[in-house]
Amino acid sequence: MQAIHFIIALPLLAFIVAGLSNRAFGIAFPKLVTTGALFIACALSWSIFIPFLTGGGSESVAPVFTWIESGKLDVSWGLRVDALTAVMLVVITSVSALVHLYSWGYMSEDPDQPRFFAYLSLFTFAMLMLVTADNLLQMFFGWEGVGLASYLLIGFWFKKPSANAAAIKAFVVNRVGDLGFMMGIFGTFLVFGTISIPAILEAAPGMAGSTIGFLGMRIDTMTLLCILLFIGAMGKSAQLGLHTWLPDAMEGPTPVSALIHAATMVTAGVFMVCRLSPMFETSHAAMTFITAIGAATCFFAATVGVVQTDIKRVIAYSTCSQLGYMFFAAGVGMYGAAMFHLFTHAFFKALLFLGAGSVIHAMHHEQDMRYYGGLRKKIPVTYWTMMAGTLAITGVGIPGSLFGFFNIGFAGFHSKDAIIEAAYAAGATPAFWVGVFVALLTSFYSWRLVFLTFHGKPRWAGSEHIQHAVHDAHGHHDHPAEEDAGHEPDPHGATHDEVTDGTGGYHPHESPAVMLIPLLVLTIGAVFAGFVFHSYFIEADGNFWNGSLFFDEHLAHAMHEVPVWVKLSATVAMLIGLLIGWLAYIRNPAFPAKAAETFSVLHTFLLRKWYFDELYNVVFVKPALWIGRVLWKGGDEGTIDRLGPNGLAWAIQRGSGIASRLQSGYVYTYAFVMLIGLTAAITWVITR
Repeated sequence: MQAIHFIIALPLLAFIVAGLSNRAFGIAFPKLVTTGALFIACALSWSIFIPFLTGGGSESVAPVFTWIESGKLDVSWGLRVDALTAVMLVVITSVSALVHLYSWGYMSEDPDQPRFFAYLSLFTFAMLMLVTADNLLQMFFGWEGVGLASYLLIGFWFKKPSANAAAIKAFVVNRVGDLGFMMGIFGTFLVFGTISIPAILEAAPGMAGSTIGFLGMRIDTMTLLCILLFIGAMGKSAQLGLHTWLPDAMEGPTPVSALIHAATMVTAGVFMVCRLSPMFETSHAAMTFITAIGAATCFFAATVGVVQTDIKRVIAYSTCSQLGYMFFAAGVGMYGAAMFHLFTHAFFKALLFLGAGSVIHAMHHEQDMRYYGGLRKKIPVTYWTMMAGTLAITGVGIPGSLFGFFNIGFAGFHSKDAIIEAAYAAGATPAFWVGVFVALLTSFYSWRLVFLTFHGKPRWAGSEHIQHAVHDAHGHHDHPAEEDAGHEPDPHGATHDEVTDGTGGYHPHESPAVMLIPLLVLTIGAVFAGFVFHSYFIEADGNFWNGSLFFDEHLAHAMHEVPVWVKLSATVAMLIGLLIGWLAYIRNPAFPAKAAETFSVLHTFLLRKWYFDELYNVVFVKPALWIGRVLWKGGDEGTIDRLGPNGLAWAIQRGSGIASRLQSGYVYTYAFVMLIGLTAAITWVITR
């Protein structure tokens, strides 16, 4: 067997073993099996990835079996390995292995640990199936598999109504996107007569300029197919319009957020667009649409992130915004930059989520940053690792190319700045300016998180939330009690001077080593991933990709020739965001409350997430419930049941009642009935 077979099989076998054994062999056994399997898969993935860096990697397809043969449809299950797949293998298995290890500490008090670890392995298997697909149907199998696994993981604490609601919301919203993806697959098979990815990409340029009938209109064939496929990516990668599920998905355990909603599942749409990049390149309209949606998502999510108070939701909206960066990079034709940001984002975003989990663990599962403050010295390892993640996501670095040496900076500096430069070089001026402004917002809300959490006076002193949580027998849940939901505390309320011991009777504590080790490993990626891999992902000739995605050499050269002010724009925006955050939350902590009061309409608008949920509730949810109620009460109960089973039951009951009256038990009654019957029969014969 090839290494790729083991990489795929190990998470699947781990899921089966952990799921079937459950607690039969103790809690440690399924955790050992799943975690060990993922670390082995991770090592094998790096062994595939490194040869591509050294020039020794080559594209291959490992056949597994023939799946479907029906007419022209021939679906052979094969595992494709090329540079694009190798990147995703490293991202998925590395983050998943570290999340498995981290969960040993974070989920240590949960009685359903075997089920949790089984779900993690199931998700990893499905994601690996998606990125190794050699045809669209096989990709769709993995696509739906991660949807199922995410539903199970988001709703892991199924006794919490909010977790169940979030899981259902994620499932339903993704099904909307999947409808577009399925229609794109059907249309692709109709046009090309195959769903083999290499065959489609080879034939795609020949279909440029052709038209196809759709909804009674003639539409450009490739534009229609690409937009339908991209709608699937919008759902999976939480782009504007189909983004509403992502923030609510934070109802799941924090390791789930790091695995699914930071590094892997939500990047599936980006991967799909890059995998089919030669196909998307045939439609300028589709590329423009992708750029517009990506830039709009980037801006929307960043504006909402600046007012969030839940530490996980801030990072969740950050994820949504960074995905927007990736998509508008793909939209302007720089797929290498999109994948580069996907790669670096996996490390620093998983680091931020797991770091947030460490903070939540220290604060006895309180997630509201308004109850934090002064934690820098209490949890120093968590603080410095989250500082590394913040420096990475905000793009801290020195554009050394301006001074004759290499660019020096954290991971996001190399990848995000490359996207902004690509947008300018491609002539996508609106996307460029959106990218620069969002860099400012990203810096602001990221440093706001750091300042509120680790600096200033400890606002957790005397907090009723914390005190209740300390005595909560169910403290392993991520979220505070339902009665606390929606409570708006005074961010400048009780301080350490107002209580006897300065802590309100509670002492934050650093996380155990099993949680800190993954943070330290991810810190290495957040610091060095951009510097080490920049030349491979965005090199001018695209040799690293070796045809696994479309690489525009002219655009790559143009990126290096942009004006100096373009190269400095993201760095300047980052510094402005940092300065505003410092002034608002360190120098003058009273300013945010005054600003929110002064601009109350705007603050409420952002706090309500642009009212997307309310709009969808009016436009889709309430009409759907009304239609369902009408069909249920009027159609099902009032018509079908009334005339069908209930009506027949009533007729039989009435008939039985009448018939029972004839069964008197007297012989003369039966003789009289027989006489009537005989008379009727003789009358009928005579009349005939």
